[in-house]
Amino acid sequence: MNLEAIFGQFPILKSDGLTLKKIEEYHFDDVFEIYNNDKVFEYCGIIPKHNKETVKNMIGHFERDYHKKSRVKWGIFGHSEPDRLLGIIEAFDLNQKVNMATIGYFLSESQWGKGIATEAVHRLLDFLFTDVNVNRIQAEVMPPNEISKKVLLKNGFVYEGTLRQATLWSGKGIVDLEIYSILKVEWKDLKNNEARSFS
Repeated sequence: MNLEAIFGQFPILKSDGLTLKKIEEYHFDDVFEIYNNDKVFEYCGIIPKHNKETVKNMIGHFERDYHKKSRVKWGIFGHSEPDRLLGIIEAFDLNQKVNMATIGYFLSESQWGKGIATEAVHRLLDFLFTDVNVNRIQAEVMPPNEISKKVLLKNGFVYEGTLRQATLWSGKGIVDLEIYSILKVEWKDLKNNEARSFS
């Protein structure tokens, strides 16, 4: 796993419609809009934050986690409004022994249903498999979160199974978790099929 590709300097990732880049303090209003909305975190292991000071501190925590090399949070931005934060996507639990990473993502409610999460996940997978040389990427999803599952399946993830009453998620108690994953070899096949369909 090439951690230097992630932690050497903050990686900026671009796709056709999006840029994934560092969240700065001046994005505070957009960050607060996301974290202040209970609906956004209905199926996430995150408690919504309704206090502006708490959210302000969190942006500093994003930076701290990055410097500790424990987690990377990218802001998702559209090319049409390059400084409007649409959502957040992250990579964490970077396990070098198994060469594996876990990802998560959530969008501002106003951005739901536009294909943004699908595109952001696609770009992040490309970066993690190609530049970081990860072999396995997984995501944990609460069983009722059908929209998130669709995002993963569109990107070639495979449903591996349900861990029953396996984890304590903030604000939700003990919950079941569905595990989805994609391996590098599967990603390559997917990319080759995409290339063939365009040729």
